[in-house]
Amino acid sequence: MCVDVPGGPESLLLRTVPRPELKCGEVLIKVHATALNRADLLQRRGLYPPPPGESDIIGLEVAGTVDTLGPGVKGGWGRDDRVMALLSGGGYAEYVSVPEELLMPVPPNLTLCQAAAIPEAWLTAFQLLVFIAQVKEDEVVLAHAAASGVGTAAVQLVRLLGAVPVVTAGSPEKLKMALSLGASAGFNYKEESFAQGVHDFTGGRGANVILDCIGGCNWEKNVSSLAIDGRWVLYGTMGGRAVEGELLGKLLSKRGHLLCSLLRSRSLQYKADLVKAFSQRVLPYFSDQHAPLRPVIDSTFNLKDIAEAHRHMEANKNMGKIVINLIQPN
Repeated sequence: MCVDVPGGPESLLLRTVPRPELKCGEVLIKVHATALNRADLLQRRGLYPPPPGESDIIGLEVAGTVDTLGPGVKGGWGRDDRVMALLSGGGYAEYVSVPEELLMPVPPNLTLCQAAAIPEAWLTAFQLLVFIAQVKEDEVVLAHAAASGVGTAAVQLVRLLGAVPVVTAGSPEKLKMALSLGASAGFNYKEESFAQGVHDFTGGRGANVILDCIGGCNWEKNVSSLAIDGRWVLYGTMGGRAVEGELLGKLLSKRGHLLCSLLRSRSLQYKADLVKAFSQRVLPYFSDQHAPLRPVIDSTFNLKDIAEAHRHMEANKNMGKIVINLIQPN
């Protein structure tokens, strides 16, 4: 799936391109499913190009089977192994090449469709909570956009880490889902002040950590919600990039930490360390019928309907991940 001229969903074009050539240490995956991310919408519009040297095909995560091992692969992977992978691009395709360090085995009780909903969202949430915010047991974590892929993962991971998740969302249905995943409290930002809600929930202490993909329009409420010495982790600007007012003074009065992070532009070594830590600390909790963690899937589309899938995400209708099947599940 390619984009010649940046624009709306109609600019997505299905085209035949050469199969990726494997470099040393890479594995060729036959893609069964991929999943949408907000970054896909930005790249389609020409606002978020891939890092230098990466595929210009959209798509940041896949699940599928091993097709071919490149030279120098050491990980013990075999043909037809079920795998999922974090990508810098190339996911909207039948085949994608991936450094073996970014491969993860698919838990045996999950389908490949379910597995496609894990890599980008769950690794992002894990990175923000563990690598960036260094969340501690019993801390209160405020997660915005609770019904997004990262939001649904974050709620479950906060619980796994022994901390307390509270959330915001824009509808009662989205809040209900977040509460069912383990959120201790939820606030509808369209109808109430989430800052007041956080103050009431914490007895005035505020949230120790804020996961923020909104940015500009929320800054004052975020600072108000932040505990003394709290960590405000910014990983998106869906609500605008510009800030007006006394942000620095108010943040300083809280002794607050503003931490900014992206994942796509990180080095291969950083991503490899992230995948390794996630595989050791989190992946086992997906691995049985009574597992405490689960990927949340809103809907599935076929690749030929990718434009409609983009429209669905742009309308903010999804609760969980939107998955694209390239091979119809059995």
